[in-house]
Order: sequence, then C-alpha cells, then structure tokens
Amino acid sequence: MTTDTTIKITKITNSNFENINLDDLAFGTVYSDHMFICDYKDGKWQQPQITPYQPMLMAPSSRVFHYGQAAFEGMKAYKDTNNDVWLFRPEENWKRICFSSMRLAMPEIPKEIFMEGLQTLVEMDKKWVIPGKGNALYIRPFIFATQEGVSAAPANQYRFMIICTPVQGYYKNADVKVKISDHYSRAANGGVGATKAAGNYAASFYPTQKANEEGYQQVLWTNSTHEYIEEAGTMNVFFRIGDTLLTAPADERILAGITRKSLLQLAEDANLKTEVRKISVAEVTEAAKNGTLLEVFGSGTAAVIIPITGIGYKGSHWDLPKLENSYATQLKSSLLDIQYNTVEDKYNWTLKIK
Repeated sequence: MTTDTTIKITKITNSNFENINLDDLAFGTVYSDHMFICDYKDGKWQQPQITPYQPMLMAPSSRVFHYGQAAFEGMKAYKDTNNDVWLFRPEENWKRICFSSMRLAMPEIPKEIFMEGLQTLVEMDKKWVIPGKGNALYIRPFIFATQEGVSAAPANQYRFMIICTPVQGYYKNADVKVKISDHYSRAANGGVGATKAAGNYAASFYPTQKANEEGYQQVLWTNSTHEYIEEAGTMNVFFRIGDTLLTAPADERILAGITRKSLLQLAEDANLKTEVRKISVAEVTEAAKNGTLLEVFGSGTAAVIIPITGIGYKGSHWDLPKLENSYATQLKSSLLDIQYNTVEDKYNWTLKIK
C-alpha cells in the first residue's frame, strides 16, 4: 500500500513565543507553536499533519497505557550567527527510532515521513531555536500504541509525533556526582537496553531517587553481575584513565548514542587514544584510588557532555581532579563548533533547514 506523505498543515493564530521568559527556561517545560502527527492504521501510515501544539484525547484502554509500547528520540536544532538553523545527524535518529519500534513490535516509520515532518516542523517554528552556544531547540520524536483494548498483544494502531521545546543547559549544577550501582541494573542481555523504549527510563527513576538521597545526581549503571560499568544515568559514559579514553561497546544492553559515536570520531581525529571495550568496576575504582582516573563524563543529546566530579561505590567516594585542558572540554568544543556551524563540517553531519 502507498503512503500519502503530503503534510496537512494547520497554523496557529497567535504565537506563544513572545510570552516565554528566555532567561529562565527549565528544560523541557515550554513547547513551540506546532506539533507533527502521523497515525498508523489499517496496515499503513495515514496522511501526516502539523497542527497547533495542544492536548489530545485518548481512550483509557489505549494499549500504550497497559503494555508500554512506546519509544522516543532526542535531537536538537541549532541556530548559527547568520540566523540559519541546522539539524545534527537526523538520519541517525530515524534509524534508531525504527530499530526501537521494530524491537517493540511497532511499525517502522518511513524515512520520508520522519524527515519531511521534522524539517517542515522546525522550519515553521524556527524562531523558537534560541541563538547562542548552549541554546537549542530540543526535538522529541516519539511513537506509541493507540489501539483500544487490554488484551496482552501488539496493537494495530499507532501514532508518531514530533514536539519541540526551546532549551538551555540540561544540568544547571555543574557539580555532578554519580554512584556505581551494586544492585540495580538498567538492562539485560536479550532485553531492550539498546532501544529508547519509554519503560527503560521509568525503571531507572527509583534507583536514581535512592542515589539522590545519598547526595549523588545520577547512577553509573552496571551489568546484571555488577562487574562492568555500562552507562551513566540517561547518558553514555567515558572514562579517561591515564591518557586513554575508554567507553563501553554499544551492544544489546547499551544505547548506541549518536553523540557518543560523534565524540569517538572527533577523539580519533584529534589523535586521542581511545578504547571501546568492557570497563570493570574494579578497574575504575582502582584507578580512582591510585590517581590515574583523570576524567569521567557523560554524553548525550540533551546534555552534550557533562563532566562528572565524583564517584561513589559501596560507602567509598572519590573526587575527580580539576583539569585545565580536559578531554571533555576539548571534545565538547569541537562538537559544538560543528553543530553551531562555526567550523567546516567535514563529516557531513549537519543538515540545513531551508
């Protein structure tokens, strides 16, 4: 069956942009004027729409509420000094949401629906892309089951949407400490850890709350035997031991972060020694004890790079040294220069909004 990709557009009457306080934006609390919607039913994707951002009606029996068929992506649009707007590696987000959808028995989203909907929505709401490094328009594509019914089976109706929110920095407090988990795990072999399934994040909230009570902002997730470190909170994680930058492989438990992949390329091109391999708790704690653990930082779309200042494990705590010329600072600067179009993008990672 063919899919109609012509977008039906209904514009707002009055923009809400002038009513927001750009100097005091809590992350993800204010939304741009429009949203993108495309429904899947009768075995095919329907005509996509862009409408004013608004609530929507859903039946209490919608299967997303009962069996968690939902996945999402996170990406950003950036504005350069010429007032042009850029996306960063959007096709990677499309590929990943399709992978997540497949793993959750949801239909994959056609590339033309994802890319045309994304670019049209951002073009319509481009004044919401706040200029200046550190500022951006955070974009949230997501898909969920809408079919009514509480029988435990995949739905046959779904909705794909994109909403946008203007953002500044994700962590206002630069002092981020993490606790290595010795009980809870984020994912397991054969599970959905490599996807951006909504339930992955719900399951992480309680262990994170417990870590917060001990003075830590996030959890360093470990595998099911708690022998190897895998992710940091909602981010991929890097460790600098000596002059070697380490990160765990993106396997079936670990999300293949787009920022992570980009940083590895930038590190290689900067002649930084990198290793993608399993990283044991014992290795990290021993390096912390003997002073060779020089940096730890998380990476992701929302935060870009967040330096971690301290690590806790089974009652012990180690503060990280403060470095003037850290790998984190160097790599973040290189990545932001590409995203904000202040240097040539030799990787062809960025896409200009026409």
